[in-house]
Amino acid sequence: MDAHSRGRADEIDPADQWVLNPQTGNYELRLDRSAGQSAVPSPSRGSSASAATGASGRGTASGPPKRDAAAEAPVPGQRRRRVPEQSRGGRQTPTSRRRPKQGASRKKKVLLWTGGTMAVVLVAGATGAYLIYDKLNGNIGTVDVGDAAVGAPGMDGPLNILIIGNDVRTGEGNESYGNKSNVTGHADTTFLIHVSEDRTNATALSIPRDLKTEIPDCPTKQPDGSTKVIPGSVGRTKFNESFGVNGRDPGCTMRTVKEMTGIGINHFMMVDFNAVKTLSAAVGGVEVCLTKPIRDMNYSKLDLSAGEHRIQGEQALAFLRNRHGLGNQSDLDRIKMQQQFLASMMRQLKEDTLGSPTRLLSVANAATEALTVDKGIGSALKLTSLAKEIGKVDLKNISFMTVPVIDNPDEPPARRATVVLDPVKAPQVFGMIQNDVSFTEVKKKQQDAKNAQAQARAKLLQGPRAQAADVRVDVYNGSGVRGAAQATLLWLQNEQGVPRSTNKSNAPEKAAKTTLTYAPNQADQARKLADLMGLPATALQPGTQDAGEREPMTLVLGADFKGAGVPVTGPAKAPDVEKVEADKQVCAK
Repeated sequence: MDAHSRGRADEIDPADQWVLNPQTGNYELRLDRSAGQSAVPSPSRGSSASAATGASGRGTASGPPKRDAAAEAPVPGQRRRRVPEQSRGGRQTPTSRRRPKQGASRKKKVLLWTGGTMAVVLVAGATGAYLIYDKLNGNIGTVDVGDAAVGAPGMDGPLNILIIGNDVRTGEGNESYGNKSNVTGHADTTFLIHVSEDRTNATALSIPRDLKTEIPDCPTKQPDGSTKVIPGSVGRTKFNESFGVNGRDPGCTMRTVKEMTGIGINHFMMVDFNAVKTLSAAVGGVEVCLTKPIRDMNYSKLDLSAGEHRIQGEQALAFLRNRHGLGNQSDLDRIKMQQQFLASMMRQLKEDTLGSPTRLLSVANAATEALTVDKGIGSALKLTSLAKEIGKVDLKNISFMTVPVIDNPDEPPARRATVVLDPVKAPQVFGMIQNDVSFTEVKKKQQDAKNAQAQARAKLLQGPRAQAADVRVDVYNGSGVRGAAQATLLWLQNEQGVPRSTNKSNAPEKAAKTTLTYAPNQADQARKLADLMGLPATALQPGTQDAGEREPMTLVLGADFKGAGVPVTGPAKAPDVEKVEADKQVCAK
């Protein structure tokens, strides 16, 4: 990270700041100047991968804004901490650590942030406490990824967040890991986190670092403010080269994922190895389980017996990086270990951190110090909003899985070291995420009702089809994708033989789903257009009155539009892929 200064509240014991607000009846964390807070610069942190890739957003954290005493009375019970005469390293040692009163605050969810491979535990985070925003703002590094981040500002609708674990080996004790010739590192561990629009479920999809894919051209912001287009790969290359190689920034990884999956990415988060060590220590260690011992003294130095262990720091990093002590010593086996570790940490944060404000502050500080994010979420306030949305998901409805892959057929059978997308299962998984379909049993009764409705609508597709030349349709763009209506029009007219189609420009408002509205006497035209465009039955909206002979149907492209000629239809249920729910402990094999 860039060198920066961070304010801190050294004069007040954080454990003493959980005080009762008489206006709300809740306990809140209050660190304002009326309580004696001081903003003292702390030692600056050295450079890291974000600095090498043009990360910005590191400022000096000043104290929080002064409050109008007349407008906001101090919360009763808040006291100033006595400052001891001796200190260590410029930080004064607390004289007391009283536990906060246990009241309504325990029923509140608490804001947590994590980073890198750890950042996926955002799913376990929640809100309710006001956590030293100025200090945490100073911790967070940002990168301007331009239009690689899709979607309008805000937290509405489905959320797709890319978590990038950077293998840069800067930092004490990391010399034996990572890339030895690249100061920025690679996309070593990557998760695509999808949070459903209704916030009832989430999916954490691991992307193997050794997956062969195509990397597109990538516009990147330079330190002087200019934009440089970095050429993409020539043919397929390893996915982990989407970051760090030739100056590729996290926006390049976001573009690569979108190109590969058809899923637009809203935000990214990235950290390096140090995050694993500091965050696992901040939560007091993470419980893991092994069905058989792992002894890898040559590479990761991991030596664990079969059974349960609580690991942190260097041992936690070795656990996540190890693969030579596993079955076939592959990245796919290592991904399973990472998923188990992250699911365990999520459970622990939910269960153990709520009752410890001191540990909560330690976790939040360690996590934000590790994070580099896009500018769209580059502040404590914006991360709080994101955490609020993700924290609504119950652990039992969070699925961990890996992108379905097969061995690379272009490599000799005895020397296969990379993988490619499974041509059948991968599109099904991507389609479910694109169409916001749950991988878990969420609101089963409501889903059954939706399925019944879908079956009824499916009957609409049963019947005769008109000729493509007889289909009349007006196309409106409600997708938010610029030029979507015109692209669809050209595709219909030039490739599908639908000359009686018209571009009506933008719809009156954005639409979440693509819809085709038609009259009863246009049903044969609607079925034909649904066939051509791959529209699901749920997209068909029949009217009640017949249309005139030359009256067109109305097609409104929604947010599920992925490109002219790309089917909108998604699978109704999950394909047969291995997955783990976050609320269950699974021992690694």
